[in-house]
Amino acid sequence: MGVGKSTVGGLLAERLKVAYRDTDEDIVAGERRTIAEIFVDEGEAAFRAMEKRAVRTALAGHGGVLALGGGAVLDGETRALLSGHRVVYLSMDVEEAVRRTGLNVARPLLAVNPRRQWRELMEARRHLYEEVAVAVVATDGRTPEEVTQAVLDALELKEA
Repeated sequence: MGVGKSTVGGLLAERLKVAYRDTDEDIVAGERRTIAEIFVDEGEAAFRAMEKRAVRTALAGHGGVLALGGGAVLDGETRALLSGHRVVYLSMDVEEAVRRTGLNVARPLLAVNPRRQWRELMEARRHLYEEVAVAVVATDGRTPEEVTQAVLDALELKEA
């Protein structure tokens, strides 16, 4: 959360001259409400089912840069779908998360004691991110442009 997936994904797509897509945006557009509203109205399990469908659909029909929500890798079937794709895990530590977001924005999974919850989420998810990733790029202290270049370098890609 707050690592810059959407920003870096957009920059990466621009530099590679390919389309950009974000599964969180797909869900919001399809549901016509925010992710926070979905969490409140239907709960996390319903959102995760929507997320799983959104990732499956996007992987089947999109050939450019795809940004996934931070919880997408929680589903084993989704992780299996990601195998064979060039997945990059954008990492950051809690201090960077605080600096970027203040951990006070509308993030449903961080509603109470955001620092502790962020750490717990990362402890639960980090190994899943690493499982699906072909590269890990640290974002701490870097501009979006620097992170984008690091992703290009890590994937050994040239700009179009």
